[in-house]
Amino acid sequence: MSRASIGLDPELAAYLVEHGNPPDAIQQALIDETDRLGRVASMQISPEQGAFMTWLVRLLGATRAIEIGVFTGYSALCIARGLPADGHLLCCDVSEEWVAVGKPYWERAGVADRITLKIAPALETLRNLPDEPAYDLAFIDADKGNYAAYFEELVRLVRPGGVLLVDNVLWSGRVLDPTDEDSIAIDEFNRLVRDEDRVDTVMVPIGDGLTLLRVR
Repeated sequence: MSRASIGLDPELAAYLVEHGNPPDAIQQALIDETDRLGRVASMQISPEQGAFMTWLVRLLGATRAIEIGVFTGYSALCIARGLPADGHLLCCDVSEEWVAVGKPYWERAGVADRITLKIAPALETLRNLPDEPAYDLAFIDADKGNYAAYFEELVRLVRPGGVLLVDNVLWSGRVLDPTDEDSIAIDEFNRLVRDEDRVDTVMVPIGDGLTLLRVR
């Protein structure tokens, strides 16, 4: 199943992955198992996006991170691998079934002890966290209608100089003519953060579009 970054044909996408940090055996096994779920597997991030996220976590020297929307755990694996041995990733999701797919791979990769999983509505979890900028990085890849609400909670929890990553911001190009509920929500979110003075914003065409928001 193709998860190539938007605009890349399969051959060029394969070249890009092979000449960066391609998935190792554990990551590839998780990709393969997710593929067996069928069409829903397209929710998993692309390999090049995962490699980029691991690199960014290391570049930031991040020790504490939050993920909103875990699916089968590939992005959590990529983030956790970038953390130091004593780092911590708080994962928020509502589906125990999908997350259960990824848990054994977190164990095999030796990062399970860095991950805390919270099965509950993410907004509820975020609003119950202490009101202090204690996190270095956050990743949003969940229900699109709540992107703005997730941003509002996370911008107070991520330290100045920390980064929020927001997935699917190009939504397969449908943001150019948003008509369905999700594309409208994403377009509205993109406009919101473009004009937001609490962050520096850049959108990159990796995966299905990834916005990086640096907290000022």
